[in-house]
Amino acid sequence: MLKPKSRWIVKKSDQTIIDSLAKDLNINHLTASLLVNRGLDTVEDARYFLFGQKSEFHDPFLLKDMDKAVGRINKAIETQEPILVFGDYDADGVSSTTVLMKALVELGANADYYIPNRFTEGYGPNGKAFRSAADSGVGLIITVDTGISAIHEAKVAKDLGVDLIITDHHEPGPVLPDAFAIIHPKLDDSVYPFKDLAGVGVAFKFAHALLGRVPEHLLEFAAIGTIADLVPLMGENRLIALRGIEKLKSTQTPGLNALLKLAKTDRTAIDEETIGFMIGPRVNAAGRLGSADPAVQLMMTHDPEEAMMLAEEIDSVNKERQNIVSQIAEEAVAEVEMYYPIEDNSVLVVGKEGWNAGVIGIVASKLVEKYYRPTIVLSFDKEKGLAKGSARSIAGFDLFKNLSTCRDILPHFGGHPMAAGMTLNLNDVDELRSRLNALAKEQLKGEDLIPVSHIDARIELKEITIETINELGMLSPYGVSNPKPKVLIDGANISTLRKIGADQSHLKLALEEEGTVIDGIGFGFGHLHDHISPSSKISVIGELSINEWNNIKKPQIFLRDIAVKSWQLFDFRGLKRLEKLPEMIPGSNIKWILFNSDLKNKFSPILGDSLELVSTDEKAEQIELDQSYVVLMDLPPSKDILEKLFAGKIQEGFMCIFTKKTAISSRLCQPGSISNGFTLSSQRKGHSILNVMAANWPSTEGGQKKQ
Repeated sequence: MLKPKSRWIVKKSDQTIIDSLAKDLNINHLTASLLVNRGLDTVEDARYFLFGQKSEFHDPFLLKDMDKAVGRINKAIETQEPILVFGDYDADGVSSTTVLMKALVELGANADYYIPNRFTEGYGPNGKAFRSAADSGVGLIITVDTGISAIHEAKVAKDLGVDLIITDHHEPGPVLPDAFAIIHPKLDDSVYPFKDLAGVGVAFKFAHALLGRVPEHLLEFAAIGTIADLVPLMGENRLIALRGIEKLKSTQTPGLNALLKLAKTDRTAIDEETIGFMIGPRVNAAGRLGSADPAVQLMMTHDPEEAMMLAEEIDSVNKERQNIVSQIAEEAVAEVEMYYPIEDNSVLVVGKEGWNAGVIGIVASKLVEKYYRPTIVLSFDKEKGLAKGSARSIAGFDLFKNLSTCRDILPHFGGHPMAAGMTLNLNDVDELRSRLNALAKEQLKGEDLIPVSHIDARIELKEITIETINELGMLSPYGVSNPKPKVLIDGANISTLRKIGADQSHLKLALEEEGTVIDGIGFGFGHLHDHISPSSKISVIGELSINEWNNIKKPQIFLRDIAVKSWQLFDFRGLKRLEKLPEMIPGSNIKWILFNSDLKNKFSPILGDSLELVSTDEKAEQIELDQSYVVLMDLPPSKDILEKLFAGKIQEGFMCIFTKKTAISSRLCQPGSISNGFTLSSQRKGHSILNVMAANWPSTEGGQKKQ
C-alpha cells in the first residue's frame, strides 16, 4: 500500500441534474458535474456562469448609503474641497486606492491618497493621520478596503469636523463606526445581491456610481485586487475577474505593462495565475517591507520610463521579501518543533522578536500548508510590549468568530473566517494560545486536522480528451469557491514510472487503462518513486491540462496526490549495497524477516535488533505483522511456514531481498525460476509466494513485482 497525504472526498452530485445540464447546455457530463459541485444546479445559473461575460453588473445604488456618499463627493468636486482617499497596503488596498483615485481625477476632483505605513502606523485608519489631513484642509476622507472597525477613528474625524465615508468588505463587528456613510455589502440591512466583493470590488461599484457608467477602463485594476485578495470567484467577482483579465491582455497602463515585461509574461496567456503569482506578489511586496506608495504610483503614472523604474524597484523589493520569508519560515518551523508540537497544539501560535511584520501572513500560510493547523504568527516588539500578528485557518475553524471571543485581550483585530490580523499585549500571547486551543478542542475532531482533497469527479482515462479539457477551461478563472477541477483516476495500470529533474525530485509516469495512455507529472513527488511498484494499480488525483510539444498536443494530469490501495511486492533481488536497505523501504513499521539463522551475521550489522528470525511454525504464527511492511530477507524452508506467517494478517507492503549469495536464493534470481515449490515472478505459476500471500491476505488485488 501507499497512503495518500490527504483525505480524498469525492463530491457526489445528482446524476439527473447532471444529465439535464449536459443536454440543455450541450456540454459534456464532466463539465456538467463540476457545475453542479459548485452549486450551479439550474440551467439559468449554469448558463450565467459559463456564458455570462457580457452580463450586466448590479446597480451600485443598491448598496446602502451609496446615494448619500455620491452626493457628498459631487458637492466636494463642485467646491474643489480637498478629498483624501485612505487606503491599505496590500494588493487589494493598492488597487482599491487606484480605482477610486482614477475615478475622482476623471471627475475633476481635488483628490489625493494616503496609505499608512505598516510598521509605524499599523493597519487601518489612525487618529494622527486624520488630524494631519484636517490640518491640511481636507474636509472629506474616504476609506477603501479598510475602516469598518475604526470606531475610535470615526469619532476623531467627527470631532475634527471631517466627513468620513467608509468603503470596506471585511467582517463588520457588533458596533459600526459613526461615519457620514458606510458602503459595505455585508451590513445586516444590506439589500445588495452579492455579499463577497473584495475591497476593490466595493471601490469599483463606487466608481460606477460616481461616473454613471460601468468603468470598463478600471476593470484590470479591479481584477488584480479581487484575485489577489482570495475572495470567492463567483457571481460579480467572477465577472470582474473575467472581464478584467481580458482588459489586462491589451492594457495600455504603463505600470502594468512594466510589471508584465519584468515577469516575462506572454500577453495571450494572461490568466488568474498571472495575477496571483506574478502581479499580486510584486504589488504586495512594497507594503510588506516599507511604504506601499510606489505601488500606487506605479498604477497611476502615465510615464513609461517612470513606470519601469518603479516596477524594477518593486521587483527588487519582492526578491528581498522572498528571502526574508524563507528565513522566518525556517525559524517558525523550529519554534513549532521545539516548543509547540502539533500533537499537543490544535492551533499554532508562534512569535519572535525581529520577525518582519510585513511578511508574517505569508509565513502563517506556509505553516498551515506544512502542519494543517490554524496558525497565528506574531512579531514581538518588546520595547512597546506588543505583538503584531497575522492568522490563517483551516476548514472548520472560523478565525473571525473565535478571535471575537477573545476581544478582551485583542484591542485591535479584524479579518475573515480564514484570515485575520491583530495586535495584542505581549503578556497576553500565552493566554490567546490557551484559549484558541481550548476552542479548537471543542470544534475540531482528529480527522479535521488531516488535509482534505475535495475531488470533483472519478473519471476513466478514455474520458480525458483534448476537447474535454478545452471545455473545462470555460470554468476559469479559478479561485476560492471555484477551484481548479480536481479529478480522481482510480486503479490504473502504470505504463512508465521514472524520476526526472536535475535533482530527481519530480515524478513522471504514464497511466494505462484499456489501451488509453495518459501522461502524469508530479512536481516534488520524486521521493515516492521507490515506494511504488511498477506493476501496481495506482490511484491519483490531479488537474487536467494540455501539454504541447513540437506542435503536438496531448492530455496530461498534474498530480496532487498518489495512493496504492492494495499491497505491493517489491523485488530487490541482486541489490549490491545492502546498507541502503533501511532508507529504501517506505513506512515506519517495518518487519525484517529472516528464515535462515546462518545469514543473521550478514544482516545484523545493518538491521540490528529489528531483524526477526522466524525458524519455526510457532514463531511464524506469533509474529505481529498487521499494518506493517514485510521484508523477506531470504526464502522460507517450506510453504507451511510462509502460510502461518501471513495467515489472517493485513500488511501494507511486501518486499523480497533474496541475496544472490545463498544457494536457495540464487535459484530465484531469474523470473519464473522455482525453488521449494515457490515462484516469485507470477501468481499464475504453480504454488507461488504470491499465491500463498493472496490466499491469506484480506482485501488484496494480487501481487506486484518490481524488477
